[in-house]
Amino acid sequence: MRALPESEPDVDRRWVLRVPPDPHLRFDTNDYSLDPDLVGRRVEVRASQQRITASALDTGELACRHERSFAKNRTITALEHARTLRERRGERKEISVQQRPLAVYDGLIA
Repeated sequence: MRALPESEPDVDRRWVLRVPPDPHLRFDTNDYSLDPDLVGRRVEVRASQQRITASALDTGELACRHERSFAKNRTITALEHARTLRERRGERKEISVQQRPLAVYDGLIA
């Protein structure tokens, strides 16, 4: 028998995906949250036996880092991702419309 190699082989699963509007990725029936600021951008996901990580392809920003769950049908959301989503969903931009008296328009036509 030969000696074991000095470093373990890389057996992590990797793939690239575009972050959807609902920023979660599905792996092994579980949904893991992604950074909502990266919606629409491509990220590389890496799944090991211990954790799920993702980073943006263009800038290298960390999109997520979660401990891998072997339970089924769970949604794992990082606290900072949940806060960002809550803030965005709670934001309601009020549109202010200027109201003029109809006499102004009558003066423009005449």
